Amino acid sequence: MDLGVIGQAAGMFAVTNVDDLVLLALFFARARSAWQVVTAQYLGFTAILALAVVGALGASLLPAHFRPWLGLIPLALGLKAAWSLWRGTDHEDEPDAAPGVLAMAGVTLANGGDNIGVYVPVFTVTDSLWVYVVVFLLLVGVWCLAGWFLASRQVVAKALARWGHVALPVVLVVIGLLVVFSG
Repeated sequence: MDLGVIGQAAGMFAVTNVDDLVLLALFFARARSAWQVVTAQYLGFTAILALAVVGALGASLLPAHFRPWLGLIPLALGLKAAWSLWRGTDHEDEPDAAPGVLAMAGVTLANGGDNIGVYVPVFTVTDSLWVYVVVFLLLVGVWCLAGWFLASRQVVAKALARWGHVALPVVLVVIGLLVVFSG
């Protein structure tokens, strides 16, 4: 097992899920049961992961010299997010109360569209797909703990809500460029 791949997977998970920490903190702050939030997070993220793996398997049918161009997807997502941020149109609705497990899983899935756009190109060019999957699933639990922790720390939750959206476009552009230049 390559520690570099584990580090890359952990880093990619962290940067593509910064926005999810805010949602998790909000859900934990309002949920009747922490297990509902954890279950919802795993359901929603498993759906994101399944879609990304299926997308990567489909993309792997492309000739090898075309695969790095899939990096244009996260690059475009990053540029779009930066443009929205710059124009001031990047307003996400925050839920007022924690809904049920399936609704929270749906929010996680809907919030993960950019994740799929990043994961598919990376999964297509990696030889260690299973490492990414295992690391991601382990980190969902860590993310849940972090969200629970943040739910009781107003100052930290407000800082993530204020600045997490700024880091995301930069990270998406960097990931896109790395995938494009991997070939």
